[in-house]
Parts: sequence; C-alpha cells; structure tokens
Amino acid sequence: LMDEHSVFNVCCMKRVCVGCHVTALKRGMKGCPFCRRPLSKNEADVLVLLQARVVKKDQEAINFLGERYGHGGKLGLQKDLKKAVALWTEAAELGSLKALYN
Repeated sequence: LMDEHSVFNVCCMKRVCVGCHVTALKRGMKGCPFCRRPLSKNEADVLVLLQARVVKKDQEAINFLGERYGHGGKLGLQKDLKKAVALWTEAAELGSLKALYN
C-alpha cells in the first residue's frame, strides 16, 4: 500500500509521498525534495548512486540493492538470490528492520 502512494529516491534513500512530490514540482523544485539532487531517469546512473551508498554502509541502500537482486530485472541486474540474501544479511546486521523480512 505504501508503494502505491510514494516514490523511493535512491539519491538519499528517502521515500516521498506522491502528493509531496507533486507539490514540490508545482513549487518549481525539479529534483529530490529531500536532498535537492536532480532525479535520474537512467538506470545506470541510479545504480551508480546506489552502489556509492552501499560502499558507505548505508543499511537502506544495501537492503534496496538486495531487493533488486532478489527480484531481478531492475536496474539491469540479473536475479541472484545468493547475493540478495548476503546483502539482506548485511543490512540487517547494520540495523535495517526491513531487511529482516526479506
């Protein structure tokens, strides 16, 4: 239900409700409402941003990357459950509650 009414921004790993995103656009904000970074439409750029946050041990980024490997086909990644489980385990060890349920 939350995914239907919000957008996940990889730049800062924040979830933004659709209404807030629309309001920000109406006010002239073209980028992320949290970090102001321009939103990337290119999957390769999104993957680079995501991997940079993973290197910094961002638990949400690690979990998100695990989800991409777990489901496959997103961000140009092949489904790899071994890698997904390893990422979810790392995210959980860093404190991600969401990773515990993957």
